[in-house]
Amino acid sequence: MYVIGELINGTTPKVKQAIQDQDAEFFQDLARQQVAAGADAIDVNVGPAVRDRKAGMLWLVEQIRSVEPDIPLSIDTAKWDIMKEVVPQVPGKIVMNSTKADPELATEYVGLAVEHDASLIGLTIDSEGVPSTVDKRVELGAQLIAIATDAGLPMDRLFIDTIILPVNVSGKTPGICLQAMAQIKSFSDPPPHLVLGLSNVSQKCSNRSLINRTMLAMCVAYGMDAVIADPLDKELMDSAITAELLMEKMIYCDSFLDAARRQKR
Repeated sequence: MYVIGELINGTTPKVKQAIQDQDAEFFQDLARQQVAAGADAIDVNVGPAVRDRKAGMLWLVEQIRSVEPDIPLSIDTAKWDIMKEVVPQVPGKIVMNSTKADPELATEYVGLAVEHDASLIGLTIDSEGVPSTVDKRVELGAQLIAIATDAGLPMDRLFIDTIILPVNVSGKTPGICLQAMAQIKSFSDPPPHLVLGLSNVSQKCSNRSLINRTMLAMCVAYGMDAVIADPLDKELMDSAITAELLMEKMIYCDSFLDAARRQKR
């Protein structure tokens, strides 16, 4: 499981305040903690913390790179003008998070990813918003695959997100996501990665960790191989490892949890 650590996100009050205070030590420590817990990449989202989001993003990148120079960074912004200016200035491996499936916009994002050897998360959303059906999400996923293929972006650098909504808002969404994942995997060989912003499923719910880790295990069974999540949630990380074990992605031994963690280091 490719884990993108979600904790550096300026939409949360504590992180927002630390960005405004330019608390470098806070972000350096948070980066180290996520990597030590098994994150394969770190999401960087300045959110509404500062007016100049480009400068804020680059400052966060600098703090993370000062302590984790080799970790891939997920540049998380919905603004194309920020993405196209920030990506060329970020050293090392990058995941661009994210583009919608609108052809014109997706083509711009894919072109930037190809130009800078970056990976790209594509959302199964179009100008009409989040689709309510499996078929529409599959259609948009296939469209993203086609655009990436035509532009020369390898499938191992494309992540398709089938968009999970909070279960207390839409109880049908988890099943829709799972069915869409299963079909999208079949559109190319090799297939793209499948990813979810997992914490969205439990937003404003009780028992958030339980909901998250149960959804994660179900997603692994349907082919998901990447996740944006909290790597400091040990039970969640253990669930990911165990789900992959049960899907024969690793060989069983009594110390399979420790073995999986050692493999990530």
